[in-house]
Amino acid sequence: MSFPAMRPRRLRSTGPIRELVAETRLSPGQLVYPLFVCPGEGVKKEISAMPGNYHWSVDTLVEEVRAVKALGIGGVMLFGVPGKKDDLGSGAWDDGGIVQRALGALKREVPGIVLIGDVCLCEYTTHGHCGVVSGGEIANDETLELLARTALSQVRAGADMVAPSDMMDGRVGAIRSALDAHGFQSAPIMSYAVKYASGYYGPFREAAGSAPAFGDRRSHQMDPANAREALREIDLDIEEGADIIMVKPAGPCLDILRMARDRCPLPLAAYQVSGEYSALVAAGRMGWLDLPRTMMESLIGIRRAGADIILTYFAKEAAEVLA
Repeated sequence: MSFPAMRPRRLRSTGPIRELVAETRLSPGQLVYPLFVCPGEGVKKEISAMPGNYHWSVDTLVEEVRAVKALGIGGVMLFGVPGKKDDLGSGAWDDGGIVQRALGALKREVPGIVLIGDVCLCEYTTHGHCGVVSGGEIANDETLELLARTALSQVRAGADMVAPSDMMDGRVGAIRSALDAHGFQSAPIMSYAVKYASGYYGPFREAAGSAPAFGDRRSHQMDPANAREALREIDLDIEEGADIIMVKPAGPCLDILRMARDRCPLPLAAYQVSGEYSALVAAGRMGWLDLPRTMMESLIGIRRAGADIILTYFAKEAAEVLA
């Protein structure tokens, strides 16, 4: 049939009708809120490059996560901002480290929200790289044991899930083997399987104090020009035992999300990263964009592309809109 018999606008005419026929839905339970935890007490210090996000001490973090849980948000991802660093990043696997203490406190004080530990060394190393540096290079195989120790330490402390973000080859398998060998066969791995060497990570590096002291991360993070390589990375991580696959960053990689959704049977996560967040916030503050509207449009776009889980710094604001 042709016009005027077919009028698509009929199903757009009112808000209740639009809601009834919406093809893509977003709920707070699909969101994960990244949080930065630091030493001290009573700390809530705003991150200048990420307005509305903070460095939290363990005590203030507990209160924040209580509020997050009350909004129905599905989980939190913890990043550590340690008081001291060394060449190997030993604070990452220290059982008394900042993330481990935060995980223990949250497990006791805020039960029922999924706690995810980011597994990487960059926040804990003096050089800011994601692994062991040898001869000016990131030594892949030497790094795997340290990542496995970090994941094991986080799960022992209370993490419900670990998320390796380093992009070393073989790290999912190394972590899976370590967890299984110590009785944590039920602990899932959310793998940053597709993590591009993106310019959108700048604000995070201020927040986590993880900017490289030399060079960059292009030797291990993916070239943004490559799509077929992303599918190869996904296949490898599934073979090694990943339970959830992540694509990062989200907004510039909607095509990759769709390719991954069409290929991958596992739950699919996408990380709306710091630069995506800060760009929208800055444009909103300048009056160039309607921030609540563009925030929700960006998240719906990520869901529409295929993500089951979205890690976003907008988690609280989005959950309030969705309430």
